[in-house]
Order: sequence, then structure tokens, then C-alpha cells
Amino acid sequence: MCGISGFTGLGNEADLQSMTEALTHRGPDATGYAGLPEIPLYLGHKRLSILDHSGGEQPMWLRGRELGLVFNGEIYNHLELRAELEILGHRFVSDHSDTETLLRAYDQWGTSMTKKLNGMFAFVIFDKIKKRLFGARDHFGQKPFYYTQNSKLFAFSSELSSLVKHPQIEATQDKLSLMKYFAHDYIPAPRTVFKDIFKLPAGQQFIFNIDEKKLKIEEYWDFNLDTRPLTLSEGEIEEKLRGLLKSSVSRCLQTDVPYGVFLSGGIDSSCIAKYATDIVGAPIHTFSIYFEEKSFDESEYSNLMAKTLKSKHHFDHLSINKAKGIIPTVLKNLDEPLGDASLIPTYLVSQYAKKFVTVVLGGDGGDELFAGYDPFKALSYAETYQNYMPRGGHQWMTAIANLIPVSHKNLSFDFKVKRFLRGLDHPSKYWTSQWMSSLAIPELEKLFGEKIRPEELFSEALAAWEGCANQNSVDQAIRYYVKMYMQNGILTKVDRSSMMNSLEVRAPFLDTE
Repeated sequence: MCGISGFTGLGNEADLQSMTEALTHRGPDATGYAGLPEIPLYLGHKRLSILDHSGGEQPMWLRGRELGLVFNGEIYNHLELRAELEILGHRFVSDHSDTETLLRAYDQWGTSMTKKLNGMFAFVIFDKIKKRLFGARDHFGQKPFYYTQNSKLFAFSSELSSLVKHPQIEATQDKLSLMKYFAHDYIPAPRTVFKDIFKLPAGQQFIFNIDEKKLKIEEYWDFNLDTRPLTLSEGEIEEKLRGLLKSSVSRCLQTDVPYGVFLSGGIDSSCIAKYATDIVGAPIHTFSIYFEEKSFDESEYSNLMAKTLKSKHHFDHLSINKAKGIIPTVLKNLDEPLGDASLIPTYLVSQYAKKFVTVVLGGDGGDELFAGYDPFKALSYAETYQNYMPRGGHQWMTAIANLIPVSHKNLSFDFKVKRFLRGLDHPSKYWTSQWMSSLAIPELEKLFGEKIRPEELFSEALAAWEGCANQNSVDQAIRYYVKMYMQNGILTKVDRSSMMNSLEVRAPFLDTE
């Protein structure tokens, strides 16, 4: 896990150093710079050493400086790709560096190499012969990639706060992006909080022609559900799923540093901890947080699972006072607005885990891919409600619901009822967005003092919902959660809170297989 930065165009090595040093928390183990003023091109890298400590220095080069690479992430199938490339005639210099595998994969397959990758990544490759930069972001958006382009400059970085260190980049707040933040609790890709600065969406790659100063972005992969009829029995599906998840956990355990598992006690993290224990054949490190507020606390389940697995279980507790102490540090380093309160316990468990390990496996992706969230259950109720509720009855139901006393317990009854009915103020394509939004549209209009067009405000969410190959509400909601909530919310939260503590988090559920 690392931080990358760079640019072509106006600027010098001092600008590159300023950008790169802002990423030190992402990679405190090593720093690399490369300046090619004749291009002009500048590449920077901060390294958190995970694989092949001596053989993975970056920027990495082939054939002098004909091909160069800066890379953030992990390629889980790098050993298989290395073997394939060796058969094709490539002679590796490193012992087992996935960075070298990535660079040689481009040398062999060009821009189509992304179709072969299984992992989490954001990278940029300099191709001197073709006078271009080629880059990509992983399938689900686990690793961040920010960029900007104008007539004088193309620049990129792992974080916004690094990118805006370049003196040619103007950080001007974008009002529509801010409105989208208050609608979603995050800013959906490709937008950022600043005008003319963008996030490369998950599953997309780019080519920047250095001479012509032209940027081309294309999609190399898109998440969608298979609409073909099932040919396997439920038992066969279960067996295949178990095998795929175990293989994914095994790939995620490839590391030269100590590792563990975030263990909440839920199904997702418990499965991962179980398979990790089986694969290792010995007790593993597990980490969890407990809360003093009982409705939020899951320590009963995490402790039970840790006892069952005989893991080396470590836990910390989050109190109001501890949260108050953490919040200034988190907000200072958050980089872009994010309204998920679970950022605080995620930061705390990452900070605590770093005392023992450098890599952690987590259960991210399970709820999105397997329809685990409460709103999935609400879909069928919403469809029935809409079909049978008499005209005008909805307003009466909403008025009655507003009489229910407010509870501050986690997912309380009044919260569920009020949020459910709020979603039904709108057509079905807005339900999930409205159930997840902290503010209703009338509240947003009051906040910004203007009329809001829902189709503009929720444009990315509607594209995810309506782009589903199978037009039923559950599949559409799964695609919404993967493309919107997981990419822009959950994975951003995990990346920022873990990397603030120089900890790498891997998500076996997001294995491409």
C-alpha cells in the first residue's frame, strides 16, 4: 500500500516533492522521486513495504527509462501473471514484486493488461516510445485516484490534499458537488469537492497523450449481475462460493509482514477469519471495537467468534470522550468530506491494529454483494405499499409516523419507519438514495436556498440503478450499493482511516473471481 503522485507539464521537482510528502502517512517506509524535465514528467512515490522489501522500489523502470511505473495497491494474482510472463520470455529482476509484474504486464499486453488483473490498485505507467501516460483504478474502487487537466498540466495523486499542493492547481469549491455530498454523505465519482478536479471511477482506465495533451478515459470493467438462468443446484452454488471465498482469502494472505483480521462478529468478517485460520493452521490476530452504547455494540459476537477460532483477539473501546479526541485528527487528514460516522471506530481499530500488524483483512463488500443491508428487506414492503396504499393515504401515514418519539438507539423503530416513508415520497428509482440520504430533498432545498432537480442531484445514483442488466429492484439496489455507497462511501472510509495509520486493509469479498 502506498501513495502516488506526479504530473506532466508546468512544474518542477520541488512541486513534486511537496505533493509526495503530503502522502507520507500512506507510505512511511520509503520515498522515490523521478524527474524527467525534457519530457517534462515528474513521478513520486511513498511506500508502505508489504511484498519484496528489497525489490519493489518505485518509481520502477524498464529498459533504462523507456517504461516507468508508480503504483498503489496489491495485485493478488501477480504470481500467476509472473509465471505466464516468464513463459513469454520476460526475465524478472525482483524476487516476488507485484510492482515488477504489473510493469511487465503492460510491456507484454499494453492497455489490455487491466483485464488480467485481480487486486486493488491505482497506477500510472509512463511509455516513452508512445509518449503517453497510462493509468487505471481497480474494479471496485478500493484505491483512490485523483486527477486534473488543463492547458498547462496533467497531474494526479492518491489524495486531494496532495494534488492541490501543485502551484498550478486552483482548488475552487464546486457547489453541485457539495449539494451531492449532503444528499449522499459522500461525493460520488467522478466528481470531487473542487471544480475541474476528478476521481477516476472504479473499473476505468485512461491514456494521456503527452504531446497532444489529450486525455481519453474508458471503462475496462463494469459490475453487473448475470441474468442467465442458474444451472447449478443450491448445494453446488454453496460449495462453489465457499471455494471461491477461501481462495480469495488465501490470495489476500500473501504478505511479507504480520497480518490479522478485523472481526466484528458478523457473518462477513467471521467467514474471513475462519478461512484465514484454516489456511494458516494456527491462531491469527483479530481486532474489534466495542461501544459503551449497547445498541451499537457487537462485542458479544466478536468475542464469541474469537473464542471459537482461538484467535489472538485484541479489542479497544470507543467512548464519547475518546471520539472527541480522535475527531480533530481524522477531520484534519480526511482529504474530502465524508459523512459516515463509522469513520471514527474504523480509525480507532486501524490505529490499534497497527501496533501488532501491517496488513488486515476485512469484510467489506459482503453486504453489498449479498444484499445484507436493511433497505434490501424494505424493497418488497415498499412495492406492496405503493400498490395498495390509497391515494392521499401516504400523507396521513407520514403524519402519524412523525408523532413517534425520537430514539437515539442504532436503527431504532422510529428511524426505520420515518426513513421508509420518506423514500416513498418519490418514484422507485429514488427509493434507495432517499433511504440512505441524511437529508430529504425539502431539507436540502432549505439548506441551499434554491429549488433542487432530483434527476441532477442523484444523477450518478440513477445511472447505477437504471444501468442494471436485470430490471428488478433487488438487483438494481445491489448495483446501486456497489457503484455508489461502497465505492464512494465504505471503501473511501476504510482507505482513509487505515492509511492515516499506515495500515493496509484487504477485502476478500471483492476478489474479481
